[in-house]
Amino acid sequence: MTGRFLSLEGGEGAGKSTQLKALAAALRQRGIEVIETREPGGSSGAEAIRELLLSGDADRWGPRAEALLFAAARADHVEKTIRPALARGAWVLTDRFLDSSRAYQAGASGLDDADILALHAFGSQGLLPDRTLVLTLPEGEAASRAATRDGGAGDRIGGRNAAFHARVAEAFSGYARQETERFRLIEASGEPVAVTNRLLAAIADLLP
Repeated sequence: MTGRFLSLEGGEGAGKSTQLKALAAALRQRGIEVIETREPGGSSGAEAIRELLLSGDADRWGPRAEALLFAAARADHVEKTIRPALARGAWVLTDRFLDSSRAYQAGASGLDDADILALHAFGSQGLLPDRTLVLTLPEGEAASRAATRDGGAGDRIGGRNAAFHARVAEAFSGYARQETERFRLIEASGEPVAVTNRLLAAIADLLP
């Protein structure tokens, strides 16, 4: 069986973590080996970098340092977790991947998208998901969900202002328009099972 690589993307409060678990369960019911992972993180080295990235004051890292840390975490994640799983035929589902770096560090923080892609080409040898599923929500609903999830105290990236998160959402939509072969926009409103069914429909062509 050929391994497949899926990434779930979207802004804060879109339900990525919940839907990743539901999608993984649905795939396992089909007899597929599934690895659930996340970014930043997913390997011991990347989890150590995650702590550096998500804790501390909002200005702990500038955009360039932040982009380098994300790229370093991803390089370890790809080498230690993702590629070995794909090589043995497993499906890898990750909560965030490259396109979050593009949206947060380039789209919302002002770095060049080409620079983020160059870091990825070097650190992770340009690995891309077979399908990138972007969960979308109206801005107000997303903010409300994120506040409920975090109890009003988000991490140093999630806690940025509404204008920042609006730029993130706009960036994801732009990438989806530019790369229609890889991206699918998934409406994340409504009952969780309905959202999971939309995700399954969006990967139907990849299923064995």
